[in-house]
Amino acid sequence: MTRDVAVIGGGTMGVGIAYVTAMAGGLVTVVEPDDARGATFSKVVAETVQSSIKRGKLDDAGGQALVERITRIGNVDEIPEGLDVAIETVPERLELKLNILSRIAARRPKMIGSNTSAMSIDRLAEALPDPTAFLGMHFFNPVWSLPLVELIRGEKTSETTLETARGFVSWLGKQSLTVRDVPGFATSRLDLIAGLEAMRMLESGVASAEDIDRAAVLAYRHPVGPLRLSDIVGLDVRLDIARTLQAAHGDRFAAPQILIDMVGKGKLGVKSGQGFFAWPE
Repeated sequence: MTRDVAVIGGGTMGVGIAYVTAMAGGLVTVVEPDDARGATFSKVVAETVQSSIKRGKLDDAGGQALVERITRIGNVDEIPEGLDVAIETVPERLELKLNILSRIAARRPKMIGSNTSAMSIDRLAEALPDPTAFLGMHFFNPVWSLPLVELIRGEKTSETTLETARGFVSWLGKQSLTVRDVPGFATSRLDLIAGLEAMRMLESGVASAEDIDRAAVLAYRHPVGPLRLSDIVGLDVRLDIARTLQAAHGDRFAAPQILIDMVGKGKLGVKSGQGFFAWPE
């Protein structure tokens, strides 16, 4: 079954969602107005296709077909009308998301998802004329590797929308869990509290970044340590989420000074080439 899908935002999460959708056979319209980010998007897709070919998950023809199923446009108002699913993946800033969601709704997709990792689905739903067709769809980075999508049901999300979202996630070859709309949902709260504590340990000289991460990997079998994962997610994203959860749940989610300072210096992790670790091109 081919699904017509829009992904709004061509950053790290957007490229992952677009890739797995195209991999499943979907036709994907990606909205990314910035040409530099658009070029990076295309490069990441091409590199991921080549990696899949080398690992035997795709052949050359399949890889080319996957690329051809993804189309980039520059304006959310140009999304085709009546798509099956539209997913926004823009930065975690409330006014930006409200604006984008309102413009997505004007294109009348059958279902709208937000890839927010912390913002209230009920608050975001205020931008929509039909909040019954809206829910949170929290993917995890790297999207092509991690098999979970966290579905966040808002107060007005319909049962039909929830079942449609579960079917879409299954079609992508992933599993879903459903949580109610509380700040940070389930996964972001668990993930962030570990990341912030690791940063405080580094800040106070408990151990090196390498050894703190090694402890999580070897002692608890985490696939990647909390500091390296923070670099992958983006330290600016971590800071935005920490501030959102601090406002909702108190100072246990307060950002440590080391995180604030690193973001202020433009050390954002993988996306900038430097975070708690060096990330060469």
